[in-house]
Amino acid sequence: MSQPIDPIALTAALVRCPSVTPAEGGAISLLESLLGDAGFTCTRVDRNGIANLFARWGAKGANKSFGFNGHTDVVPVGDLNAWTVDPFGAEQKDGFLWGRGATDMKSGVAAFAAAAIDFVKTTPPDGAVILAITGDEEGDAKDGTTALLDWMQDNGEAMSACLVGEPTCPDVMGEMMKIGRRGSMTAFITANGVQGHSAYPHRAKNPVPALAKLVDRLASFELDEGTDHFDASTLAVTTFDTGNPANNVIPAQCKATVNIRFNDAHSSERLTTWLELEAVRVAEETGVDISMTLQVSGESFITPPGALSDLIARAVKSETGIEPVLSTSGGTSDARFVKNHCPVVEFGLVGKTMHQVDENVDLLQINQLKSIYSRILRDYFA
Repeated sequence: MSQPIDPIALTAALVRCPSVTPAEGGAISLLESLLGDAGFTCTRVDRNGIANLFARWGAKGANKSFGFNGHTDVVPVGDLNAWTVDPFGAEQKDGFLWGRGATDMKSGVAAFAAAAIDFVKTTPPDGAVILAITGDEEGDAKDGTTALLDWMQDNGEAMSACLVGEPTCPDVMGEMMKIGRRGSMTAFITANGVQGHSAYPHRAKNPVPALAKLVDRLASFELDEGTDHFDASTLAVTTFDTGNPANNVIPAQCKATVNIRFNDAHSSERLTTWLELEAVRVAEETGVDISMTLQVSGESFITPPGALSDLIARAVKSETGIEPVLSTSGGTSDARFVKNHCPVVEFGLVGKTMHQVDENVDLLQINQLKSIYSRILRDYFA
């Protein structure tokens, strides 16, 4: 019998791959080779220069299939001089493994890949185990998990349920899992007036007060008070700019950006209607032309508590002794794409250092995470 896959060694090997989004860096190829050698049918689903991997053990079209989703791309290093270790050295010291992507989320990918390989070797299931791994989560996410899901639909491949291995625990291993996420959208607002001398404001049309009025209305409005599974939606003003260096010139143009994180009481379509209506009202009140472009990163979604969340919660409690809280907090993840394909829940390790200088992961947590994922597979196919 072959030796179990060491998730720590696999994490280190992945961290050594400089896969700063959108570069593949060797990470996808490494996993393709490892999974292929273990009997998985591997297909590269690259799109527009982005590397993605679909790997399946078991029959295509199996009545029961469990999937894992994750990414190997990482955010840029930032100031290299601020690091005390090589960002791609995968150094192990003080009980931690250090490097970019150690937490987000090469340890998660390593844990579920190791769990899947060992599981199908020791307990071949009556069904399929699927790994959908992307190199485009930290970037635009247009050719990553969406490309994999498009390819799966076109080729008759399907997951009955999916676990996304993103870090989900704030401080303690096992304390939180995600059963949904808020939606996210950004409005880029431009107010166009007429430039003029500040001593003769009647000869100009100042866009700054008009845009300030609109932004204040948007930021002061209470979108909701929260729903059964979500906190209240939020709107944050992230920029307000004129680009005007002169104190005696009324600018012709002013720009602002607002970001909305919304719960399941809203859709991006309804929020767009509200934003545009408020802009029209302020434009009519001030005589300043106001235009807006919108970018939707994802809709809010919820996987209602039930069989999938119960399965994962039982496995987490069995391995950690902690009952995980069912949460919808945080930003967006690729679960927002998977939810259109099958029920999806997120669970991973503690994410305290993700995206930080000297990112690191607790070695014990990597082993714990593999054990949790292994138990999930055993229980799912039992």
